[in-house]
Amino acid sequence: MQIDVAKRLQHTEEYYFSKKLREIDELNKQGARVINLGIGSPDLPPHPEVIATLNENAQLPNVHGYQNYKGAPALRQAVADWYQRYYQATFNPNTEILPLIGSKEGIVHICMTYLQEGDQALIPNPGYPAYAAAVRLSGAEAITYKLTQEKNWLIDFNELRKQDLSKVKLMWINYPHMPTGASASDAFYGELIAFAKEYNILICHDNPYSFILTDKPRSIMSIEGAKDVAIELNSLSKSSNMAGWRVGVLVGSEERINQVLRFKSNMDSGMFLPVQLAAAKALQLDASWYQDLNKIYADRRQKVYEIMDLLGCSYQKDQVGLFVWAQIPNTYADGYALSDAALNKARVFITPGGIFGDGGNQYIRISLCATVEVLDESIQRIKESF
Repeated sequence: MQIDVAKRLQHTEEYYFSKKLREIDELNKQGARVINLGIGSPDLPPHPEVIATLNENAQLPNVHGYQNYKGAPALRQAVADWYQRYYQATFNPNTEILPLIGSKEGIVHICMTYLQEGDQALIPNPGYPAYAAAVRLSGAEAITYKLTQEKNWLIDFNELRKQDLSKVKLMWINYPHMPTGASASDAFYGELIAFAKEYNILICHDNPYSFILTDKPRSIMSIEGAKDVAIELNSLSKSSNMAGWRVGVLVGSEERINQVLRFKSNMDSGMFLPVQLAAAKALQLDASWYQDLNKIYADRRQKVYEIMDLLGCSYQKDQVGLFVWAQIPNTYADGYALSDAALNKARVFITPGGIFGDGGNQYIRISLCATVEVLDESIQRIKESF
């Protein structure tokens, strides 16, 4: 019996890292002991108080049922306080905040809420592959906008205005940018808000990296007029070392939150309450948590620079976030070729930039989610193999 997959999946491939991890697993079964420097899954634990909060609440008898679709009031209040304290952005915790089971879920929720066949959405190139996948799943068309090193990986609004934007309903942006580590200023966000108003486009800002190796966390939602044209996803995966806990959040106007909730409430039955209360505790930590975390990442980044130097790559030292993005030497056809060489010769996996769009073909990316000792071993392997 042959059952075809739905049309929405016929051009949606399995996530690159899902396939690559299977390949690495097979090599490891053969004794290869591959070092994975590809995926940005924090290897450090959450704060002990966060884990204690989870443990304490999970033992209570009355926390194991279905939860409110809008999330626990304690978590929504913690998000509101966190946004006010670090981003200087004000939200009503009762109406303008929607906890999510991970912000990746939110990308799909937003696309399914606003997009359908005949619509278009702007996505960055290079950019997070989940944006394109979610747009395709909605039945809409993904239109890429090019980001370049020459423009510091920021949007070229003059180039965008040359396109036909009449069918564009929403635009995905992501700063600090993944994979390039580029930062955006308040002035840039102001220009983006004006652009969105001019073309009646909903700006969807994905903002999980704003605490990692940055001088100041920034949010588009702190800029005047943002609530009129923008919504923002945020996450505890990177900033609180809670990737596997699946805790994210959507912030925006009451109207937007209610619109997305109409879709989300048909997809899940809420988040385990002890996880929500532990997430609230994570958001209440003082700035020393982020400072200590960034000291660790800063030391690791120096080691990643050494790896990039050994591979003959060039990179900008003002990039932020959980990765280092680098241009490959012209001795390789593209980032895939260099990634394959590192895997085959040194048994070190490095992400090829082309998985983020053809704008990343001549780049590679290395994650900071590995200890200094693991990075030292990677350095030694590459020295011996290249």
